[in-house]
Amino acid sequence: MKKFFQEFKEFALKGNVMDMAVGVIIGAAFGNIVTALTADFINPLISSIGGTEVAGCIRLPWVDYTGLTMEEIQALSLNYGDFITQVVNFLIMAFCIFIMVKAVNKMMALGKKKKEEEEAAAPAEDPADVVLLTEIRDLLKEKK
Repeated sequence: MKKFFQEFKEFALKGNVMDMAVGVIIGAAFGNIVTALTADFINPLISSIGGTEVAGCIRLPWVDYTGLTMEEIQALSLNYGDFITQVVNFLIMAFCIFIMVKAVNKMMALGKKKKEEEEAAAPAEDPADVVLLTEIRDLLKEKK
């Protein structure tokens, strides 16, 4: 059991795990921002343009809604407004992640290209056998 906890400790304290934890926390905060953007800006715009309420619901014909509160009505209805909001949130998040991944890939490609250019600019070293033969030649010249 000690070995298990030791391995877990090593795993948890690695840099990648800590980076991932920071990413998850920032992602959750970013998700809240996107949710607020959708609920406070995008949904009212859709409602004003389309003339329908995004937070609408479809009442089921076989359910008797008489005498129910609004919360009870929403609990017994198909609430498409929340679904539409979540789809819009997903599309915004997916687009932002796509842009970020594309930028990171481009930066990595530039770094790789720069490294390849530096390697190409550096003179190629002679193979080991050529270096050895050159040293032998120089030694023979010195003996004469």
